[in-house]
Amino acid sequence: MIEYNISLLNQHDLSRSFFVLQKDDPTQGFAFDATCYTGPTYPDSASTDDKVLSLRLKLGSHLASYLRNELEKKKGYTSTVGISTSKLLSKLVGNMHKPRDQTTLIPPYISRDGQVSNVESFLDDYEIGKIPGIGSKLAQKIRRHILQHEPDFEKGLVYGETKERVTVKDVRLAEGTGPEALEKVLAGPGSPRGIGNKILALLHGIDDTDVSFAKAVPSQISIEDSYIRLDTLPEVLKQLKKLSCSLIERMRIDLVTAEDDEPDESPRYGEFEQEQDHEENVADPDIEHISAQSAKAKVRSPKWLAHPKTIRLSTRPRLPLNPDGTRTRSFKRISHSAPLPSYVLSLTDTIDALAERLVHQTLIGMFRKLHPEKAGWNLSLVNLAVTNMAEAGGESRTANGQDIGSMFRRQETVHKEFTAYADEQVIPQAEPAQKSSSEESSLLLDSKLEVDDNSWIEEENEEDERCGLCGMSVPLFAMAAHLRFHEVVDG
Repeated sequence: MIEYNISLLNQHDLSRSFFVLQKDDPTQGFAFDATCYTGPTYPDSASTDDKVLSLRLKLGSHLASYLRNELEKKKGYTSTVGISTSKLLSKLVGNMHKPRDQTTLIPPYISRDGQVSNVESFLDDYEIGKIPGIGSKLAQKIRRHILQHEPDFEKGLVYGETKERVTVKDVRLAEGTGPEALEKVLAGPGSPRGIGNKILALLHGIDDTDVSFAKAVPSQISIEDSYIRLDTLPEVLKQLKKLSCSLIERMRIDLVTAEDDEPDESPRYGEFEQEQDHEENVADPDIEHISAQSAKAKVRSPKWLAHPKTIRLSTRPRLPLNPDGTRTRSFKRISHSAPLPSYVLSLTDTIDALAERLVHQTLIGMFRKLHPEKAGWNLSLVNLAVTNMAEAGGESRTANGQDIGSMFRRQETVHKEFTAYADEQVIPQAEPAQKSSSEESSLLLDSKLEVDDNSWIEEENEEDERCGLCGMSVPLFAMAAHLRFHEVVDG
């Protein structure tokens, strides 16, 4: 889309440009100024180098601004956008002006003449654990390699931050951090081949991961909380109730939509709804006129986009104290899964009532399987999740069949072009000729045959109909197919 609009720009009048959203309809779009960025940039001052990349980023910033404004105006959602050349840089630069703005990382992206690029200066101050793609275990290995000792962490919560920050700049400038050295440091059971090259590329802002289509429904929904000390059953029940309420509320937000009685006419990808201000009249045998406001009113009923099949409870127990009074830091979790009770999907009961029932009928039993001891455990984290999503009928690529209600509402429109209609044909009847006396005997025989034939017709099934082309008696439900047969055979 960006490449296409660049080809349409008038290089002699960039300040009065028009961004086309649909190739087949050049009127769909918005006016913009292609000489400047929209929204904040990093750094604040723009460089004159790399005019080609700068122009692409300018168009990207205007498109992002248009989409954010449309999303807020039509759906009421605020959003944050980062504009750059990769998912990694876009995600990080987008965090600079949350929750309702956008940021563009402007060139130069490559260091020249000993000057640090904007990409390096932007990433250098990030702690390595904050870089997308570098998990906690990999970050811990890198910290240990750079500091040459085990890094110290904040006491208290097991999720405490490290006291000794190791930044991207520290790793980039340190000796022994080439691809081969990082490969030796980070390689281990289950690690992918070439992990050293991949991590080094991320630290330099290089990420070739493709942007994939968003899923219609999430693969799982998870809620968790961490604790300084959780070691009594009453407190566990209290926290499970709290997590259950949050989980059910999140399920209703992410997996429930309002279904119209009318077919879904929402815009597809690349299309935008057009506001219609004119009034509509609805014809009805008992109502002469209905105002536009009441005509547009639709009965909206909630509908599940997907049904979770499994509920999972995970805990992270603290390890016992060492002889010297210290405690070894642990990230290990233990989990137990069970079928999700169907009553959780009820949309008529309150969230609080469903959560209370879920805790006492399901979660407490799962917890006792994880921790059969009545006491002696100390938890630092509890996680509650629903997984194994089964999509309901719908129009998405991954939907489990089609919505039968939508199929019935649209069947007349869909089947219209496949409906066969029989043309009325008038078969001319010959005028009766005068018969000679020699033919009277044969006429008597013919009349007998006609009587027999008529008596047979009277015994036909009342639901049958005689074909006007061949005279065959055909059931009413098969007449349309029979007429199509004539169209094919008779040409």
